[in-house]
Amino acid sequence: MMKTITVSPATKAVLSAGLIAFALTGCGGSDGTNGEDGPDGIIGVNIDATSTLKATFTDASIVDGKVSVAFNLKNANGVAVLGLTKDHDLRFGIAQLTPVTEMVGAEGAKVEVDRGYQWQSYINSAKQPNASWIADGETNISPSAQYQAEVEAASKCVDCLVDNLDGSYSYTFQTNIAQVTDPISITYQADDTQRITLELKQPLITANAHYDFQPSTGLTEGIASRDVVSITACYTCHQPESLALHGGRRVDLENCASCHTATSGDPETGNSVDFTYMIHAIHKGQDRVTSTADGEVAAPYKVIGYGGGLHDYGKVMYPQKPAADCSACHVEGTNAPKDAALFNANKSDTACIACHTELASQQHVGVGTNCTSCHVEEGYGRSAKEAHGDVMKAYNETQTMKVVFSDVTVTADNKFSTNVSFTDASGQILPAEYIDDGSRIVMAWDSDKNYPTYQDASYSNRRIKLSEGTANTDNSWTLVWDKVTLPTDYVGKTFELWSAVTACFNHGGYGRPEVKLTACSADDIQTVEIKSEPYHFVMAASVIDDSQTAAVRRNIINTQSCQGCHNQEVYHYDNGVNCQTCHTADKTLKTDNTYPGGKKSTSFAFKAHSAEGHYLKHAGVESGTVLKTDCKTCHTADGIQLGRAADRVWRYGDIETGADVWMSSDTGACLSCHQKYRTDATVSHIESNGGIVDGMSEDDVHTRASEICSTCHTVERVTKTHGF
Repeated sequence: MMKTITVSPATKAVLSAGLIAFALTGCGGSDGTNGEDGPDGIIGVNIDATSTLKATFTDASIVDGKVSVAFNLKNANGVAVLGLTKDHDLRFGIAQLTPVTEMVGAEGAKVEVDRGYQWQSYINSAKQPNASWIADGETNISPSAQYQAEVEAASKCVDCLVDNLDGSYSYTFQTNIAQVTDPISITYQADDTQRITLELKQPLITANAHYDFQPSTGLTEGIASRDVVSITACYTCHQPESLALHGGRRVDLENCASCHTATSGDPETGNSVDFTYMIHAIHKGQDRVTSTADGEVAAPYKVIGYGGGLHDYGKVMYPQKPAADCSACHVEGTNAPKDAALFNANKSDTACIACHTELASQQHVGVGTNCTSCHVEEGYGRSAKEAHGDVMKAYNETQTMKVVFSDVTVTADNKFSTNVSFTDASGQILPAEYIDDGSRIVMAWDSDKNYPTYQDASYSNRRIKLSEGTANTDNSWTLVWDKVTLPTDYVGKTFELWSAVTACFNHGGYGRPEVKLTACSADDIQTVEIKSEPYHFVMAASVIDDSQTAAVRRNIINTQSCQGCHNQEVYHYDNGVNCQTCHTADKTLKTDNTYPGGKKSTSFAFKAHSAEGHYLKHAGVESGTVLKTDCKTCHTADGIQLGRAADRVWRYGDIETGADVWMSSDTGACLSCHQKYRTDATVSHIESNGGIVDGMSEDDVHTRASEICSTCHTVERVTKTHGF
């Protein structure tokens, strides 16, 4: 019997291929030589798909005024970004760093002044004021024709952009820089530093780049530069994304500086938009004034943007105090920009006029704006460095002083007492005549928790002036808190002594008097807080319990971040940032008829969250340059964790009647931002999760509250909800 074997199609194919190969071999034929390996495939991501983007220039050249550049695009992982075309929002700029001199002085007596190196864009346009963009009655403006620096769009040239298909590209400028005569005549100098800029804007990402080089040599190092400030200094106060300007396409400081040149202005206001001038004028903000025969008047810096949008920088509240501390932006020393010291070179009046206007005082009438003709070292007036330095001397010296507490006791009649003295940098006790005895020391207990409740000891009773104590012959004071009754369980509690005491100094000025400690009884003195950390300790029955370590309060804010933006002065009592010792959660309310109910909380959390300067997206200049939703600006990583202070109770005003209401711990924390905007749904959600918004007293809240907010509102969820 014959057996039948079934063969699958796949097996048939294999057998057939094998028979053919066998036949060819048997015939003695050759299969030929192997072909060359093909080129490796490009590993890359398409530009319209990448979520990160970095542009880097690799080369540039200028031949007969024709500018050519090479650059590459990569994502954050270093992978090539492919597919860039001229039709993407791609723009290029070019500027020359030119040595500038200026003729200043009266007619017939002009002198040439060296203004150092300044950027000058090759691409400019002439602009006339657009009357339809200027609101009726707008003040402090002088509309006039102006030049504005520009960039060129790659989309306007068919073949200027070349894609090398590997993430690298080249671009040839449409502008020939050897032939620039209109609207501004600019002479190209191959020995001068040239800066090429790139800006590439995608819907969700932006890339900027710049390339500085000397065409005559091709050098990129050891050439003339103007690298004065770093954008990282800006980020001390500003959120990075909030400085993505001009529609979000410009993010690098170098690109800003080479476009905002001395020849650029705003036609609708007549104001310069030179980078140095603009930045100083903006940050002078509400304090920018000019002198008139009748006194000082406001001189707000304004710019009317595209479409008629008014930017009134007279609303800016510059947070850095004292404002004379140039180091807020002009950082010197390690890792500083190459030309960081240039701001002290006395080569420009631009910054002077931007802050102080063209008429800083009536003494300047008729003398022109050549500030550095007088205001230089060893000149008639102090240089900017000297004048600002005089302001800072008192602040810098108080940072080296210390507050020394001793003989801390609880008296027989249960009153808290301490001695206090003040030392200089060498540890020597300062004479009492230099200490303002009208300034105060603040005492608290439970500083590791939430400080004393207001009903137990108001802040007004916990702070006392040195003059309310006894001045001792050894230049110390003995202070007794007669108005404060200590809690019955004070033994074992962590206490805090915090100084808001000020020292007295004379002022600097004409004649260059030395700024130094001065008797507080003298005329025309200034007072500055002595900078010293709060003193924490654990109390025994009558003296400090040295065997115990003071407990530390939970992390909430990073005070270094606060002072990074505010510097040495925040509002008052400017010895660091210790606002919570007075502005407790249950502090009394403040009348404000513009607020719902007419009463506002005065707790530190509420004041910080609702401060107009922290809320610029919706208040003040409405610029969005500090975004309140970025909690990380002030808070530590775990600083917004709920459920850590169950005993805390907040005092708020009823949003209809203004009457005192008391709120539970996590509820009050959230409403320090959201109280103004709360709805019935908000209240329902809070109450259904154990929160109290209508407490009749602190005891009422303690009795009823059973918050479970932290179960759902974890740190991760809170941060995500707030957009970071």
